[in-house]
Amino acid sequence: MKSATAILALLQLQPGQRAFRDKDWPSAQRLFAEAIRLEPANPAAHKWLGMTFAAQEKYLDAELPFRRSCELAPADPDTCYYWGRTLFTLSRFEAALAAFDKSKPAPRVILGQALAHEGLDHFRDAERLYKQAIASGYEQARADYERFRRKQSVSAGTAVTAVRFDPKALPFTVRNGARGAKRLIETMLSGVAVIDFDNDGWEDIFISTGEGSNGLLRNNRDGTFTDVAEKAGVRGPGWSMGAAAADYDNDGFTDLYVTGVRETRLYRNQRDGTFSAVPFPQSRKWSVSAIWFDYDNDRLLDLFEVRYVEYDEAKETYCGTPQHRQYCHPKLYAPLANALYRNLGGGRFEDVSGRSGIARHEGKGMGAALGDFDNDGWLDLFVANDTVPNLLLHQSAPGRFENIALSAGVAYNESGTAISSMGAELRDIDNDGHEDLWITALSNETFPLFRNQGSGFFRDITLESGLGKASLPWTGWSNAIADFNNDGWKDLFTANGHVMDNAEATSGRQSRQPNQLYLNRQKSFEAVTLAGEAFHRGLAWGDFDRDGRLDLVVTRLNESAQVLWNRTAPAGNWIAFDLEGTKSNRDGIGAMIEVRAGSAKQWNRRTAASGYGATSSRLVHFGLGSAPAVDGVTVRWPSGAVQTLGRQPVNRIVKVVEPAR
Repeated sequence: MKSATAILALLQLQPGQRAFRDKDWPSAQRLFAEAIRLEPANPAAHKWLGMTFAAQEKYLDAELPFRRSCELAPADPDTCYYWGRTLFTLSRFEAALAAFDKSKPAPRVILGQALAHEGLDHFRDAERLYKQAIASGYEQARADYERFRRKQSVSAGTAVTAVRFDPKALPFTVRNGARGAKRLIETMLSGVAVIDFDNDGWEDIFISTGEGSNGLLRNNRDGTFTDVAEKAGVRGPGWSMGAAAADYDNDGFTDLYVTGVRETRLYRNQRDGTFSAVPFPQSRKWSVSAIWFDYDNDRLLDLFEVRYVEYDEAKETYCGTPQHRQYCHPKLYAPLANALYRNLGGGRFEDVSGRSGIARHEGKGMGAALGDFDNDGWLDLFVANDTVPNLLLHQSAPGRFENIALSAGVAYNESGTAISSMGAELRDIDNDGHEDLWITALSNETFPLFRNQGSGFFRDITLESGLGKASLPWTGWSNAIADFNNDGWKDLFTANGHVMDNAEATSGRQSRQPNQLYLNRQKSFEAVTLAGEAFHRGLAWGDFDRDGRLDLVVTRLNESAQVLWNRTAPAGNWIAFDLEGTKSNRDGIGAMIEVRAGSAKQWNRRTAASGYGATSSRLVHFGLGSAPAVDGVTVRWPSGAVQTLGRQPVNRIVKVVEPAR
């Protein structure tokens, strides 16, 4: 006969299950917790409490009740399996296998074992178990096995020249102000811009920061940099996020727009080594990235601002477990619409977010990329959204943007999941004249690569390119697509670091992570792990010593930023173009350049945004391999003008001025 407490516990379970079905999570959690208090050895109460947490993706909270349920009722077909799946989700693969071993044999358990073995790189065991699960008739196993096989069967591609970077510390440190409160803003920093602010021909570096002031590092032309932010007037208000550099007033000097948690700043270059903050429409919304581009082709650069979530530091909630506090999941914060500001000239901007269609689409924007994915002559925008579908804002008519991410195949990853998209790049990685899309994301999500099919649709090639397997353990923030060994094929680079600063305590992943280089082997990418683990965030490329080998600047939370000097030898020949528009905006932002060397062709676009809250060099760079010369160049300007250049010598920067007529 049941005891009185057992009967009372049962009375809590039934309404708790109804609340669960109604997705009334607070009530379900309260009722199941009360059932456990009344009858601590009730396995069903523990199981349902774990299911309530898991349904909210609170896997840390779910692990303990699932474990207790498994201990109390190992014969139950669900309890130990649920525990194993939770541990797998937390990347604790050895522990997941132990939990699955306690489960009653079943096809889903065998599949769970296969997935855990794959996570441990036990590929033979994984394949055996996948086949066993398929033989049992479990259809999900067939889909997971196909993904497994695609990860393992990556084409070797062509041999590539190894790239060598020599990291050197910069005289600036990004401080995120972390003191245990786990404010969401602490983990989201910081942006970087490569900017020749004094027009001396040597690229300088701007770095935004959180707690403290921004940095402006002047290139001393000898491999060192000096922080001149205070003298230049760009110290900022604190809690800056990203940086977008371009010449918005067409005076020949690069200006700077800095996004932030609480406010943004537009700095006009005074042409004397200093900047002045000028009035700009303020929304007081958290913005992460920004892109300068001339959407209406009136020669004046407009500004697209990427916004994240509604945020009030005073209302930050407690997330994680009582033992381990963590940064909260983005789902706890409301999304925001992005913004578009039209440049009216004379330092005036008009908010056209509504009439352009930009304001219709809310998201949780982080990185953004600029391109013309359908080659119709009008620039488009991609926004990488955190845990909600990405946006592909197609300029369907001059000044009108329509979100076609779903129909174009880039709203979700291959599995139909909205991942934690962060950095974004649109570049032609396969030299076919169509810009491809590459995104960074969290550990276990991979860094999706979408090939532009040239028909208004992208195809996810993450697995077959080798990126699926290579990027799985890492969390990538800013990213770059550029040719680092000058062999004529653009490579990939990611700045890595876990979102959580205590990931080891709660998962099988590491907090401090190394950066990754993915060398383009034409049919796939070869992953190279760089030395040096940190909480890397910002990343942009430039040629700081003007030797034709692209260097990188990368930021690290609470450690000095670094320049990764490119010391690759032997590197291929190269050519770079410095554009000056006349009918187009002076920076030539949006121009597409085609280079022909022998039978090889390449395309690259002049943009003013890269990765996550970053701006890379204004130069349009091409690696040329062993080509002794460039046979021809075509520049398609934003104005519609098409300019051709004849044979060009290699290993130099070519100044190209748009014809006035």
